[in-house]
Amino acid sequence: MKIPPLAIPRLIIGGAHSSVGKSSVTLALIAALTQRGLKVQTFKVGPDYLDPSHLSRVSGRPCYNLDGWMCDEGYVRQLFNQACSDAANPADIAIVEGVMGLFDGSSPSSLQGSTAQIASWLDAPVLLVVKAHGMARSIAALVHGYANFEPEVKIGAVIANMCGSASHGQLLSKALEAASLPPLAGAIPRGALPPLPSRHLGLVSAAETDWNDTLIKQLADAAAQHLDLDQLLNQASNATPLNSNVTNSPTNNSAHGLRIAIARDAAFQFYYPDLFAALEQRGAELCFFSPLTDAALPTECDALYLGGGYPEVHSERLARNTPMLQAVRNFCASGRPVYAECGGLIYLSQGVESADQSWPLTGILPCWARLLEKRKALGYVEASLQQPSLFGDCGSQLRGHEFHYSELCSDPIAVDGWQAAYSLKQNRSGNCHAEGYQKGNVLASYAHLHLASQPQAVDTFIDKIRCVKEELAE
Repeated sequence: MKIPPLAIPRLIIGGAHSSVGKSSVTLALIAALTQRGLKVQTFKVGPDYLDPSHLSRVSGRPCYNLDGWMCDEGYVRQLFNQACSDAANPADIAIVEGVMGLFDGSSPSSLQGSTAQIASWLDAPVLLVVKAHGMARSIAALVHGYANFEPEVKIGAVIANMCGSASHGQLLSKALEAASLPPLAGAIPRGALPPLPSRHLGLVSAAETDWNDTLIKQLADAAAQHLDLDQLLNQASNATPLNSNVTNSPTNNSAHGLRIAIARDAAFQFYYPDLFAALEQRGAELCFFSPLTDAALPTECDALYLGGGYPEVHSERLARNTPMLQAVRNFCASGRPVYAECGGLIYLSQGVESADQSWPLTGILPCWARLLEKRKALGYVEASLQQPSLFGDCGSQLRGHEFHYSELCSDPIAVDGWQAAYSLKQNRSGNCHAEGYQKGNVLASYAHLHLASQPQAVDTFIDKIRCVKEELAE
């Protein structure tokens, strides 16, 4: 069945560059719209796990990632439409927080992987956030460049963040008006938005932020005072109905009767929610548990998924939860499928080494993980399968990203039966290396794969789980 065009107001919050305050501005706008009684569906451009947790907390709805490099246009539009038109709780408006600068992405010569690409695909006006400290008429030159750089990207309005005063904002507004440029829709003084805590991966997660009603009200009040909300709503409402250009395939029931244990707590929190939706649409039962606090895995589960997060921050607590460590060892030894990515890989290692302390973990992988002071890897990667694995046969390709401050102290490949399932190619450099550490039905990798946008990979995973379950039952 063809998905009908979706007529929903929508805005893209893009930055002139990183560190202009996009996240704070976006959260303030969402808080203010929610305070008005609107149901706001949020999205985040790019492979980000932290910002979505905050967007979800303030909006009260799941936040989904929209990524032009890991996913194609059809999937992005389909996901956008499905999230906004949830039959049980349809949204009134969609707000998409961008990544980096508006035109920054995976390519220096095209829109690929950028906020601008998502704005083009969704035919959505961009609210351009500019760091206005120390700026006067130059804002017109800057906005002129952004407004005319790519014809398919429409700048609807400008927000001047970190202004010096109300008169400063008026000066900026007149500069834009005189140059016949998109209007100023807000001038936010320095210090008007409450600060949010951060660490090396960006903002800390929503679970670690004191998201109380007072903080949310501070954000909403700042937006109500310093943004022209009516003007922004008019901009959002001018977006034309969006056709997803895909058919709504019927939900299959291939995973009915399968239970998947998923680690989810302060140490393991990096997941794409559309993968959970894809598994549930196929009939799988998702059983969440905490490696930090639980003494045992959920009962009668057929597969185990250990996602990314901050196991290094919580390594002492993880190491001291010996009943859970043993439960995971036993599950890995049972032959049932186990998938671990980034933080999950660390949890399956011998343990975590830092400058002054070592903490033993499950010991499944025959190597230790070492924390580094500088970032080890950041960027998109493409995994080409070199042998049959949980997500496909030889030759299958999957896209994802890496972002970590640790490394394995030794290469586990060819040690005690471990093999490389992937040839992992870095998008920027083109460099390839063997990765995807696999032994039996255990697969561990530093790469965060976007699996939901590859239905065949999800289906292969489900088929593998069912086949193993049937074999073990014989």
